[in-house]
Amino acid sequence: MSKFYYQVHGDSGPYLVLLHGMLSSRAQWTRNLAELAKHTRPVVVELWGHGRSPSPAGPEQYTPEALVEQLEMIRKQLNTEQWYLCGQSFGATVTLRYSLLHPERVRAQIFTNSTSALATKDKVKDLYADVHKLSEKLIEGGQETLKKMRIHPMHAKRLPPDAHKELLADAELLNPVGVAGLFLYTSPVASVAEVVSGTRVPTLLIVGEQEQRFAPHRAYAEAHIPGLKVVGIDGGHAANIEAPEAFNAAMLDFIKQHG
Repeated sequence: MSKFYYQVHGDSGPYLVLLHGMLSSRAQWTRNLAELAKHTRPVVVELWGHGRSPSPAGPEQYTPEALVEQLEMIRKQLNTEQWYLCGQSFGATVTLRYSLLHPERVRAQIFTNSTSALATKDKVKDLYADVHKLSEKLIEGGQETLKKMRIHPMHAKRLPPDAHKELLADAELLNPVGVAGLFLYTSPVASVAEVVSGTRVPTLLIVGEQEQRFAPHRAYAEAHIPGLKVVGIDGGHAANIEAPEAFNAAMLDFIKQHG
């Protein structure tokens, strides 16, 4: 059975899952790891087709529940009863769903700007209307098609040079088969908007407030996630990279509150 690639940093403290978004990698967290590892053991995970993770052929491994099960397998391998979760962008679709399916395993969770996690049914139809065509293009065009996508790291304008360079290097590892599978089989059913009101674990949303298009989704989260805490920081979609000090401080303060 295929398994997510993961890497543990640090040797003490509670485990903290860090799961990146689409077309990113473990490099998403480089500017956060040193500080987070002082207080937790970050578990950096990579999605199918990203970084060092494989690209399964069968659609059954791309269901939202199957992605959650990949995290659960990691938890068991680490032999920990509970841990913290942090999902960035598309990664939040997995971490938020994990907390809904396994609340007893989650001490607390954090997530960042994620349209895919909070899109309502009507929005989902608009977002993924052409997902079949996109998947076909990815399989046929490979890296060249990936590079044309606006979410590819090569089009990022706000990232610090060192972080940008590392993301671009990992982008060369993107496997079109795995990425296409996530778009085709996962994305149209990844949103937790219809069920997120069932959240029963402490939840923090760290918002990159410069991404204006996320504003309605922030409002939806505030209205539907019980007890949600929201911290806004001066950053965009990749807020943890653009404002790492503020991001780390907000996350660690929340973790200490729920230690």
